[in-house]
Amino acid sequence: MTQQDLRSIITCDLEGRIQTYNKGAEQLFGYVPEEVIGHKRVSLFSPGEIVLRHVGKWLATARTNGEFKTKTVFLRKSGTPFAAEIRITPTYRRRENDKQHIGYCGVTTALPDVAIEDVMPRVTWVTRVLVWMVITRMPFLTATLMPVLVASAWARSYFEAEAFPWGLFVSALVGASFLQIAANTFNDFFDWRSGTDPANNDYFAPYSGGSRAIELGLISEKNLLRVAIAAVIIAVLAAVPVLLARGSGLLVFGLAGAALAYFYTAPPLRLSARRGLGELSVMLAFGPLLSAGTVFALSGQIATGAFLVGLPTGFLAGAILWVNEFPDAEADAAMGKNHLLVTVGRKTGRWAYLALISSAYISTSVLVWAGTFPPESLAIFITLPLAVYALRVLFEHYLDRELIRACKATIQLHFLCGLMLVAGILWSAN
Repeated sequence: MTQQDLRSIITCDLEGRIQTYNKGAEQLFGYVPEEVIGHKRVSLFSPGEIVLRHVGKWLATARTNGEFKTKTVFLRKSGTPFAAEIRITPTYRRRENDKQHIGYCGVTTALPDVAIEDVMPRVTWVTRVLVWMVITRMPFLTATLMPVLVASAWARSYFEAEAFPWGLFVSALVGASFLQIAANTFNDFFDWRSGTDPANNDYFAPYSGGSRAIELGLISEKNLLRVAIAAVIIAVLAAVPVLLARGSGLLVFGLAGAALAYFYTAPPLRLSARRGLGELSVMLAFGPLLSAGTVFALSGQIATGAFLVGLPTGFLAGAILWVNEFPDAEADAAMGKNHLLVTVGRKTGRWAYLALISSAYISTSVLVWAGTFPPESLAIFITLPLAVYALRVLFEHYLDRELIRACKATIQLHFLCGLMLVAGILWSAN
C-alpha cells in the first residue's frame, strides 16, 4: 500500500484523548494502538505551535459546520514531519430524541508529493507570544497579582504613608511574579522528569496537568530548566531596589518563597507529594508570606496584620490547587504523588474544597471584626454567588468533564475576591 492509499482514522473525546486508532494510523504515524489508545492525546501528532494556534479553531469549525478540511503538517513517532490532508468531523452519542457531542473523528491522508513548507500554517508573533504564555503559565499570575495588590492597599492605608512608593511596588510585583514563573516551570520540569505528567492523560487543559510544554514540543526539558533558573535570577534582580531601600530583611521572604517554589516538586522534599505539605505551602506562599513580604517591601516594617491580610487570598489559592488536583488524582496516585486529595479521596475532598472557600469569607469577617480590615472589605461577599456555583459544580461533577467549570470559576473567584478586598480597603481610606 502506497502512502497515497493510507488513510488514518482516529477518534478522540472532547479532551483529545485517543479512543480508536486504525491500521492506517499505525502505518502512517508509527505508533501501535497499545501506545496511544487511552494513553495519549491527538496533539501528539502535530507540532505544538499548530496545536496552540490552529487546532482549537479547526475543531470549532468542524462542530459548527459538520466538518473541517485542511492541509497541514503532522509528526511521526520518529519526529519526522510530513504533509497531509485532514478531514475533521464531530462525533455524537445518539439518544432517544437528542444527540450528545462526545468528540471528534479525524481522517488523515498523507501528501508525499507536497512540500512541508507549502502546507505549514503560518507561525506569527502572536503564536510565539502564546507559546511563552503556555511555557510560563502566565495567565495564572493572578495568583500573585491579587495578594500583592491587597497587601499594597492595606500598607497604604495602615501606615498612612505620605507618598506611595510606586518604584518599590513595581519591584515587589515583578519579583513575586517571576518567583511564581520559576515555581511553574520547576513544577513542570520535575513533574515531567519524575514521569508524573507523561503518565497523566486525564488532565483538563489548561487548568490541570501542568503546561504540557515539553509534551507539545514547545520547549526541551533542558531549556525549561534554564527558563526556571532565569526566572529566579530576574526575581533576584527585581529585588535589588527593595534590598537597597529596606535592608536585608527582604531576604527572609525571598528565600522562603524561592525554597517553596523549588521544593514544591523538586526532590528530596517534593512537597506536592507529601500529604498536605504541598497544599499548605501554596496557601502560605500565595497568602501570608506574599502579603507580609509585600508590606515589608513598601514600608520596611513587619507587622502581624501584614501576614493576616494574606489569609483570604491564601485560602482561595489553596482552593485553586485543590480543585485542579481532582482530574489528576488517579495519575498522581499511580506515580506516588500522594498529595492530600489522593489521601482523602475525591468524594471526601469535596468537603475540603468547601472548607477552603468558606475560610476565605470567614477569615475576612474575622479580620474586619478585629479591625485589621475595614468594614468595606466585606464587599468580598458580593462574590458569594460565584462561590456557590463553583461548589455546586464540584459536588455534582467531581468525576466528569463538567468539573472544568468549577476549575474556571475558582480562578475567577480568587481574582474577584482580591479585587473586592482592594476596592474595600481603598474606599475606606478615602
